[in-house]
Amino acid sequence: MVVSKYLVDGARLLEDSATAKLDEPLEKVVEALVVALGSRRSVLLCGNGGSASDAMHIAGELVGRFLVNRPAYKVLALGTDPAVTTAWSNDFEFETVFSRQVEGLGEAGGVLWVLSTSGNSENIIRAITAAKAQKMTTIAFTGRGGGRAVIADIVVSVPSDATPRIQEVHTFLYHYVCGEVEKRLIQKST
Repeated sequence: MVVSKYLVDGARLLEDSATAKLDEPLEKVVEALVVALGSRRSVLLCGNGGSASDAMHIAGELVGRFLVNRPAYKVLALGTDPAVTTAWSNDFEFETVFSRQVEGLGEAGGVLWVLSTSGNSENIIRAITAAKAQKMTTIAFTGRGGGRAVIADIVVSVPSDATPRIQEVHTFLYHYVCGEVEKRLIQKST
């Protein structure tokens, strides 16, 4: 495949995503994060593989800074502590590795934000269920149709079945969210 075709295909998915009615769910994502972070509630993120890396990327943008120097936000990517992840997965099961961390670190009024291109990973579904039990708002960034992750309160579904392409669009979308959250929280504090 020639790189220009690869880039054109990516641009086409971005255009398709722009017309996929994502404005409303993305506004809800921003609002949920502003409410939680503005109240000093925790935002937990999780995903598997590349989506785990995206969860860490988002946490880095929100704890550190995105575009503006400002106070840190209370955000944590789950699965980043190898001792916790491997101990639980080895002694119990990988399917509950995130839900266990949600039980310990989640709080009412907080947010769980999951990233799953298929929306069907068992550990992601169980994390959403655990977060709902703790009265947390749940957000799912997924691929076409959302899979089983449609049980989340807010679902942002990229209109594609191709994992790399979904992740590429997720990056655009979560950068947008980080910028909006930062801007609105700064406005609230002034």
